Amino acid sequence: MKEQLGPAARGVLVALGWLGGVALQLQQPALWPGTLALAAAVGALLGAGLAWRWRRHAAGAVLLALCGALFGFASTTLRAAYQLEDRLQPALEGLDIVVTGVVAELPRDGVTGTRFVLDTESAMLRGAPVHVPVHVPESLALGWYRAPDEDSLLGGPGEELRAGQRWRFTVRLKQPHGSLNPHGFDVELWMFERGLGASGTVRVRPEAPAVKLAQAVGHPVERLRQTLRDALQRQVRDATAAGVLAALLIGDQAAID
Repeated sequence: MKEQLGPAARGVLVALGWLGGVALQLQQPALWPGTLALAAAVGALLGAGLAWRWRRHAAGAVLLALCGALFGFASTTLRAAYQLEDRLQPALEGLDIVVTGVVAELPRDGVTGTRFVLDTESAMLRGAPVHVPVHVPESLALGWYRAPDEDSLLGGPGEELRAGQRWRFTVRLKQPHGSLNPHGFDVELWMFERGLGASGTVRVRPEAPAVKLAQAVGHPVERLRQTLRDALQRQVRDATAAGVLAALLIGDQAAID
């Protein structure tokens, strides 16, 4: 039997189908139930196996593309549902939680304090353990701010924060949400894209100080990026020029408006 579509053409059809399925899922106002999405993904794989038997025919290739679209739709749904599960539980908003984790990215220093991402390893609430990631997300967007009135709760970091450090401190968290201003920056979408399940602030008390547990326990690439950024800032006096060079060299855009 003469082959009507070559392997390259079939591959293009499947790829286009998958992209179409992903694009369609991104337009949905709400996620499908997880069980339905999982059933759709399994059905797409079974249908692809059946279509492979007729892959030499145009109808088989079209069926492969449809299965690719269904699998793209279902897998994107499952991925989004999994990520939405990794969010702070509403009951924990505004409470003081002691977390232990590792600084996962380049900290961003400013006049009012330091912003950074923490990979959470463990959490405690009133002396009892809190499950990660069931109740507290695996990744947190935190700010360690300095209050103008020297409030002991907002004293700012006592030493420089560096990527790869392990810390234990008290934080107050909230779920991701942003303003509803039209055309404004979508904070919730930005946090979702980066896998950040909560934001919050570090709050330090004399009876519960922040403790650095280790200097370099992970994220070697981020540690190298911070070393390069520090070298740039030492060599280049102009802060604006140093920020542009850091953006070009290591992708750090913190100094660019």
